[in-house]
Formats: sequence, structure tokens, C-alpha cells
Amino acid sequence: MTATPPQPDLSDRLGNCYTGVVHDVMRDQGFSAFTLPPEIRLLQPERRLAGPAYTVSGRLVQGANADDTLMAWTGLLGRVPPGHVLVCQPHNDAIALMGELSAETLQLRGVRGYVVDGGCRDADFILRLGFPVACRFLTPRDIVGNWLPDAFDQPVMIGDATVAPGDYVLSDRDGTVIVPGPSAPDIVARAEAAIATENLVRKAILEGVHPQDAYRRYGKF
Repeated sequence: MTATPPQPDLSDRLGNCYTGVVHDVMRDQGFSAFTLPPEIRLLQPERRLAGPAYTVSGRLVQGANADDTLMAWTGLLGRVPPGHVLVCQPHNDAIALMGELSAETLQLRGVRGYVVDGGCRDADFILRLGFPVACRFLTPRDIVGNWLPDAFDQPVMIGDATVAPGDYVLSDRDGTVIVPGPSAPDIVARAEAAIATENLVRKAILEGVHPQDAYRRYGKF
């Protein structure tokens, strides 16, 4: 399976939405199991992250050669296509799967950001760099001699959500939603329309309209 070419305009449009409205649109369309666990949080919640997913999974290893793990990790960094979000299922809660040099490498290669169902380190450096990273926890322990990737660009499970290559990721202060790639153009268009309607509701309320009347008028609240 190869990475789906990104649609830059769609990524930018999704990034101008927010997870709450995308969630509501997807719920109303009958989607389920598309939000990541709430423990996965952006290091900089004010930096919204959006783009198509490039996925990787891996595992802890006992007594791995340090050079082998670093070669595998640097090889992984070189695989991620520009314009994508690297999404990692590391299958452990012990080590960091992102650090300063890795974040800088991905940023320079045009990668939009990183989401991991696991740990991160060098948080102060990454914050100064401004590279969007969403993770579960922080730890100084890294991958050296500890972890190897085992699959690239294949579907991964994070919580009860499946992330397939080319699905779209949106992370903000509230959390992360996964938008199925084939449905992404329609969902983004619906989210944009919902935001426009919310603005009308807000305007009505600010003008003194009763909230129930505003809801009846526009069908949204």
C-alpha cells in the first residue's frame, strides 16, 4: 500500500475547522469510533494539526543492537512523504517515540506533524521548534536498543479508532479526530457549512435572540 497523495487545499481547509464541529458532522453522518483517546494531547494545543496520515507501527525489543534501532528509526523518518502527518502505534507505554532531532528532521522534510499513541521527549526543544506533536506522555527514555518498526503505511488501531493510510487527521486543544480519506472532501465541506451556520446562531444570540429561538431558526446549537 502506498501513501495517498495529499490534497494541500483540503488539509488547509480541514485545519481551519475544529475537532468539535468535525465530530458533530461525522456523528450526524453515522460514523463511529473516529476519535483518539483523550490522553493523546498536543504539546502546543494552540497549534492545530491537519493532514493525511502516513502510518507506522512497531514493538519493544529485548537487547536490540543500538545501531540497528537507530538505522531503523532514521529510515522511518526518511519514508514519511511531505504534506503528511506521521501517525505511530508503538505498542508500548515505556519509551519516547519522538525527540528534538526527529521533529526537526520531519519539519524540514515538509511533514505536517506527528501523532503517537505513546511517549515523546525533548519537549522544550520541540515547543521552541513549533513542530506539532500529539502524544500520551513524556519520558527521557528513547528508542535506542529498545524499539523497532514492524509495518509502514498500513492501518493501525489507536484506542477504538482505525487509522488507515490517507485518512485525514485533525488535532486541536480538544483532541484528535480521524476522517476517512474517501469521505474527507464531503466531511470538510459539511464542517465548513456548519461553522457558517454556527456563526449565524452566535450573531442571533448576541443580538438578543432567545437561544431556543436561535436553535429553531437555524437548526444548530
